[in-house]
Amino acid sequence: MKLSKPLVEVRNLKKYFPVRKWLFRVVGYVKAVDGVDLDVRVKSTHGLIGESGCGKTTLGRTIVRLMEPTDGKVFFDGIEIMGLNKKELRELRKNMRIVFQDPLSSLDPRMCVRDQIVEGVRTHVRASGEEIDEEILRLLKLVGLKEEHMWRYPHELSGGQNQRVAIARAITLNPKFVVLDEPTSALDVSVQAQILELLKDLQDKFNLSYLFISHDLSVVGYISDDISVMYVGNIVEVIDADRIWEEALHPYTQCLLSAVPIAELDVKKEEKIELKGEVPSPVNPPPGCRFHPRCPYVMDVCKTRKPELVEVEHKHLVACHKAV
Repeated sequence: MKLSKPLVEVRNLKKYFPVRKWLFRVVGYVKAVDGVDLDVRVKSTHGLIGESGCGKTTLGRTIVRLMEPTDGKVFFDGIEIMGLNKKELRELRKNMRIVFQDPLSSLDPRMCVRDQIVEGVRTHVRASGEEIDEEILRLLKLVGLKEEHMWRYPHELSGGQNQRVAIARAITLNPKFVVLDEPTSALDVSVQAQILELLKDLQDKFNLSYLFISHDLSVVGYISDDISVMYVGNIVEVIDADRIWEEALHPYTQCLLSAVPIAELDVKKEEKIELKGEVPSPVNPPPGCRFHPRCPYVMDVCKTRKPELVEVEHKHLVACHKAV
């Protein structure tokens, strides 16, 4: 992990969605994000991993205030952003950007590539048309596209090219922090590798900090400096990326690691940890540890008392009664 101070600090962040009956009556809440603490350090990549539906995307969108939180605080470069007004938040948008999962649906099908990118420039920078076109061409070349792509529409580009456009749009104003919401999951494997290398190259050139969200542990392990493991709205483990394969302590993390395909033919089936059951509903999560209905090492205390996220080793936090 790179030694640097936190650029983004998330403290006890919660995002609940009301469950309504007969339009107005609230009968419960979907606890998509339920008390999350997370740090993204300067010029580093923090990976966020978990099964589909665990709240990863909601967390990323709430951090950049595309969704308003139910509770909690987010500090960006020392500034608490949840209390900012519209004018202050608009100024902050220059430094906090997001790249969405599906590159085609995140772009406007009625707009050519130039117009997709120019919106951010016009919103925040006063410049002439010629200066804008020069800036857009520079950005396209940075992400591996050519001048001819400037006038094409999303349906005329491949998935990888559309994601490059989305990345170019995200770095338009030289931001400090970018949320990458599964930016490679909709792409072919060979294209995934190209996009990952592009992201690492841009990080080096512009000193970017990333929150990289994914359900693919091998991808997260490759690009990240440190990793948070999320389960049903909670962070259950935080660990350096280069230590996760050998030193993961939480049973859920171990199950995720065990599910990663291995090419070696001599790996025995009994060495695999099978993850049984379904992800519990965030509307009515189980008491105690939320993972206990599926945990192969469940104890009585796991069913009644929720474990706290504590530091068991330097820069290694885990929320598990068995591990601590």
